Amino acid sequence: MRMNLRKICLGLTICVATFVAQAANHAPMAVTDNDFYPAPSSAKVELGKALFYDKILSGNGNIACATCHHPLTGTGDGLALSVGEGAKGLGVTRDTGSGSDAVHARVPRNAPHIFNLGAKEFTAMFHDGRVAVNNSLPSGFISPAGEQLPLGLDNSLAVQAMFPVTSASEMAGQAGENPVADAAAEGNLAGANGAWDLLAQRLRSIPEYVAMFQNAYPGQINTADDIQFKDAANAIAAFEATAWRADNSRFDQYLRGDRHALSKHEKKGMKLFYGKANCSGCHSGKFQTDQGFHAIAMPQVGPGKGHNSDGYDDGREDFGLEATTGNANDRFRFRTPTLRNIALTAPYGHAGAYDSLEAVVRHHLSPVNSLFNYDFSQVRMPSRADLDEQDFEVMNDSWRVEQIAQRNELASVDLSEKEFAQLMSFLHALTDNTFLDDRRNVPNSVPSGMTLAE
Repeated sequence: MRMNLRKICLGLTICVATFVAQAANHAPMAVTDNDFYPAPSSAKVELGKALFYDKILSGNGNIACATCHHPLTGTGDGLALSVGEGAKGLGVTRDTGSGSDAVHARVPRNAPHIFNLGAKEFTAMFHDGRVAVNNSLPSGFISPAGEQLPLGLDNSLAVQAMFPVTSASEMAGQAGENPVADAAAEGNLAGANGAWDLLAQRLRSIPEYVAMFQNAYPGQINTADDIQFKDAANAIAAFEATAWRADNSRFDQYLRGDRHALSKHEKKGMKLFYGKANCSGCHSGKFQTDQGFHAIAMPQVGPGKGHNSDGYDDGREDFGLEATTGNANDRFRFRTPTLRNIALTAPYGHAGAYDSLEAVVRHHLSPVNSLFNYDFSQVRMPSRADLDEQDFEVMNDSWRVEQIAQRNELASVDLSEKEFAQLMSFLHALTDNTFLDDRRNVPNSVPSGMTLAE
């Protein structure tokens, strides 16, 4: 009885400490297992890990998911804008090629990190939310594939995994280069010999993959012919959700009742985050995102997404959420990212315009001023003359910059340099140190026998 009372008292002490920490700073409740989907089987995770690193899923066999989302570069690639299909190298050493081997274009948006995207609350994916849960549709999701999206996808993260392989600049390659690229260019994604079917055919031809699919999906996949690309996407999502669950930062430990997990300096930064600095106006909730979309005067660099409207006729713009909803009021709104491991995931912004955490935080404190005084030199991209000409066309056009500024929704905040330093300390306390060394999530080889992502 005495032992039970001791356990009860200890439990109450932890609960009270957690409540006090949250109440004092308007911080969220601690993340728990219930915030994530049930753990997938180890066989499914291992299959997803192999697929994530295997170039067999690219049209020309020269790029993998991991190329732009590598654990050694914070599950991104360290570049403002990814250099996708056709390039060589990894992370900041990646190049755009030259001559007949030159990439067709830069990927127009920054490669977002993957940390915690396996949590249940992440029901929308991509910077513009073009993949999202919608239970009124047969598939359960809106997506660029429309009615072609297959049934049986586990969650939004799995739906997201269906699309890089269909993008010419990301993984498919250009029309005329391979059958996958041709099918994608024709809009044939789910049909016979469509892009997804062609990739599934490749997997069916590799005995090791067949065995792995059978182990991952017992009773569902019995023969090679049963393998569909949606099964690959589900496995990739299972791996991503398992490998990059990041909820053991010192902030997380503090929320779980360890009042000494944060220093006094960091606690002051947390108070600013949830108070005067108003960071939590958008970065709210357990994962420090309201799961919403906001226009905060982010600079637009790179080739753009091809969006045109009155006054725009060259496709260099990126209208963000408007491209998904069709609502002009959503122009330049982009998704609020989660902040766990934020110190590991530079560059920042939908186009990777800010190369350091300090720079992007200062932008948030004075968005319009930061936009008008943007420092072009911080853009981290491999240089190539013909692409460089495109990169700053928007930012060199004062009228276009003014349009971005006029849409800004974020009020400026005055912080002293001391307060700014405190806020930065808190943001660094969001790092889960488990991921300072993430080599464990890189395999030694893949079933196709191809070289690993590079």
